[in-house]
Amino acid sequence: MKLWLIRHAAVALPPGLCYGTTDAPALADATLAAAEAVAATLPRHVPLWVSGLTRAQQLAAALQRLRPDLGAARVEPRLNEMDFGRWEMQAWEAIPRAAFDDWMADFSHHRFGGEESTQQVIDRVAEVVLELHAAGMREAAWVTHAGVVRAALYLREHGRRVIEGAHEWPERVIEPGGCVELVF
Repeated sequence: MKLWLIRHAAVALPPGLCYGTTDAPALADATLAAAEAVAATLPRHVPLWVSGLTRAQQLAAALQRLRPDLGAARVEPRLNEMDFGRWEMQAWEAIPRAAFDDWMADFSHHRFGGEESTQQVIDRVAEVVLELHAAGMREAAWVTHAGVVRAALYLREHGRRVIEGAHEWPERVIEPGGCVELVF
């Protein structure tokens, strides 16, 4: 199965903030530029799936305006960004070092910010991939977030298993508004 992973455009927030499930909008100009770039790369009639967060839905809507052949996007909350709990909307530099140390010590199961673990993100992304396979889908495009992109890259590299540590988490992430193609 071919999967195009499309990251939402740059957000309308000050740089350096931790935002995951915070429903921050994307910048309109950046969204349009991303849609124009991605629209040229997607095959005709590829099924479009989108996170439940506004910033991803903005890009999906812009893609649909440019490419009506994509049809209506399916909203899939499992494609939402990681929930950073109490660290949402905090400056990354203001988060105590001990919070990062705890996360790195148990990268798979520690709930950074108290809400969601890295493994939970991997597992929900894996569920969507498995459902696409079970439905016999040959291709799909997801408009989503950096954490989901990394989870998909992890799954492509390691399969569905418990992540051993942060050293296995993909460093590579596409820039806001970017797109990467994976084959599962």
